[in-house]
Amino acid sequence: MDSTYNFFATISRMKYIERWALMRNSRPENLSEHSCEVAMISHVLCSMANVRYGHELDANMAALIGLYHDTTEIITGDMPTPVKYFNSSIRDAYKEVEKVAENTLLDRLPDDLRPIYEKIYKGCGCKEEAYMRSLIKAADKLSALIKCIEEERSGNTEFKTAKESTWKSVNELCAKYPEVLDFVNEFLPAYGRTLDELSRG
Repeated sequence: MDSTYNFFATISRMKYIERWALMRNSRPENLSEHSCEVAMISHVLCSMANVRYGHELDANMAALIGLYHDTTEIITGDMPTPVKYFNSSIRDAYKEVEKVAENTLLDRLPDDLRPIYEKIYKGCGCKEEAYMRSLIKAADKLSALIKCIEEERSGNTEFKTAKESTWKSVNELCAKYPEVLDFVNEFLPAYGRTLDELSRG
């Protein structure tokens, strides 16, 4: 009987899934890259929440959730945002599909490890989890904005409308979460700069 598990071999296929499938990209972005960026931004948002605003968030768990937040797309594929949120029926149906995909992935783990990864996918029960997951969603939106900025700086006008709509969403998040506003003010301006500009900065 085969005693091997293919959870991580499946997860490793994130690098083959390209985002922004309906857009002309100056440089393709794969799901693995995006997830790494979301993980880092999630970590710093939660760290700022703790250091500056008196929260008690698990920044390390936030980074893990950010790292795994889109792994279901290995099974479902990356559904473009305009399609996913076209109406409430499609949105709700896709959420159900994501739940099935989550369980499919978790079934690819040995029984003794499954509870560890269930916490990542379904909830860790830690203090202020709802706030933490809101910041992870904000990190996801910031990552999308960063992609739009980088495409624009490369001379690609394809992302103009996407940038405008994403900025609107980020501004709404800034009004609600001071950590997001801090990231936008302190870190976002450096994105899209050249290596020489970053070195001088």
